[in-house]
Amino acid sequence: ASFLLLCFRTSLVTPLILGLLLQPPLTQLSIITQPNIVLLMADDLGIGDVGCYGNDTIRTPNIDRLAKEGVKLTQHIAAAPLCTPSRAAFLTGRYPLRSGMDAINNYRVIFWNGGSGGLPPNETTFAKILQQQGYSTGLIGKWHQGVNCESRNDHCHHPLNHGFDYFYGMPFTLISDCQPTETPEMDRVFRRKLWVYTQMIGLITLTAALGRLTGLISVRWKTLTCLAGFSLLFFVSWFSSYGFVRYWNCIMMRNHEVTEQPMVTDRTTSLILKESISFIERNKHKPFLLFLSFLHSHTPLLTTEKFLGRSSHGLYGDNVEEMDWMVGQVLDAIDKEGLKNTTLVYFASDHGGWLERQDGNRQLGGWNGIYRGGKAMGGWEGGIRVPGIFRWPGVLPAGTVTDEPTSLMDIYPTVAHLAGGVLPQDRVVDGRDLMPLLRGTVEHSEHKFLFHYCGVHLHAVRWHQKDSGAIWKAHYVTPVFRPLGAGACYDRGFCPCFGEGVTHHDPPLLFDLSRDPSEAKPLSADTEPLFDTVIRKIGRAVEEHRRTLTPVPEQLSLYNAVWKPWLQPCCGTFPFCWCDKEGDN
Repeated sequence: ASFLLLCFRTSLVTPLILGLLLQPPLTQLSIITQPNIVLLMADDLGIGDVGCYGNDTIRTPNIDRLAKEGVKLTQHIAAAPLCTPSRAAFLTGRYPLRSGMDAINNYRVIFWNGGSGGLPPNETTFAKILQQQGYSTGLIGKWHQGVNCESRNDHCHHPLNHGFDYFYGMPFTLISDCQPTETPEMDRVFRRKLWVYTQMIGLITLTAALGRLTGLISVRWKTLTCLAGFSLLFFVSWFSSYGFVRYWNCIMMRNHEVTEQPMVTDRTTSLILKESISFIERNKHKPFLLFLSFLHSHTPLLTTEKFLGRSSHGLYGDNVEEMDWMVGQVLDAIDKEGLKNTTLVYFASDHGGWLERQDGNRQLGGWNGIYRGGKAMGGWEGGIRVPGIFRWPGVLPAGTVTDEPTSLMDIYPTVAHLAGGVLPQDRVVDGRDLMPLLRGTVEHSEHKFLFHYCGVHLHAVRWHQKDSGAIWKAHYVTPVFRPLGAGACYDRGFCPCFGEGVTHHDPPLLFDLSRDPSEAKPLSADTEPLFDTVIRKIGRAVEEHRRTLTPVPEQLSLYNAVWKPWLQPCCGTFPFCWCDKEGDN
């Protein structure tokens, strides 16, 4: 009997020991649990501005450390070359025109906090999916996806209506108008025209009045009164918005409450960093999502005194180095709370650097390295190829580089799956889960084709021919650079998507990015035997892609773009909107 009992015990213990020995390593187990997720997004940062992407003069040791301890993506692509549509795609995993967040006109971003356009309430962001999975979700910094729809307090586009439990930051974006000492940036050319029209109408009114008084012109006083009234009405109609940009757009909010109107730019950086670290500390005992959306390195390049004059690239370099320091402070907070091995950290920029942003001889925009073009250019690599770095110790192999095509839209399914969430089944999701590629369990990205839009206009398409390693890119439309021979639209300040400022190509310009990443030497049927085959293949992919598109309301239409006083966030009684609720702190 004792022998049988011993055999029975052995039969129980042996499988237990074998089970422990054969247990998968921590790397595999940790993926089953819900990691904390920290998403760090720079604003207007060029891929050439970061040390680990080849810059040897701007110091970015903390971003470089992320790359050393994680996976660096060398072909990470934004879905749009401007803030609003790129971030809409990032949040939803979908090309921005699927949600109506790309423009048919020249108003290609959200223009006013008091506008009615924005990320539609029926879109499901990754924050909403993670919130449903029990995550604490926070957005600190820039939003730029709209605020209200029909009334001042409906907050239909607000972060809290899109899955974030906590919001502190700018509902708009940083612009030079936010800094009283800077030259106004917003709609500068249009504003000049309005001033000219106002002066012309005023001059006509004054001339008519003087002519009537001197008897040189026969005009009725009633006509003069109407003309004067029209002049005043015209002036008020535009100056009530453009004359107070700093008060209407340069505001800070905590959740639904306006805390600074206008914002006090001297302390913005310290408050955003303080809020980010506080969010980590408050939520360290449960899974959390922190989306730190930097105001760096967008003009007017708010930089604290500590970092002024430190870089060899002037104010822009100072600003980038300060952002890198902020990245380090956030990483230190993660380490301090013992969360390093349970936190996925991601760093990227929303699109390429702004080449045309200059002040005299000072370059105030970013550098895009070897890549052609920049911000606002939907096709050229410089406008859409951005830094992309993932770190998760023990799960992602350190010091890894992948050249496979990936997209900012891929963050959506990646974090949703890590949290145990389910992607929406009633819509097309264009992003792909990156974890197999990041962990090295697959060799190639799931993206076969990526479509590069400028507004709603398709400018270029890339095809990753996995069997040959070629990355073909066909340009159907390119912007006209001026002056001739320049690498950007210096005459306009922004490259347009359509009209006389672009060139249409038939057949398309074709490049193989695997051999010519700078897009310097277009191929032709004479120089590339596969030219016709590649163009036909990409053409069929465009047709299939367009069949997946459905009409949606245009969030960036002219009506949605204009300022509406009844939608303007205000911390007082409109129009007396002024407050500083952070002053006591």
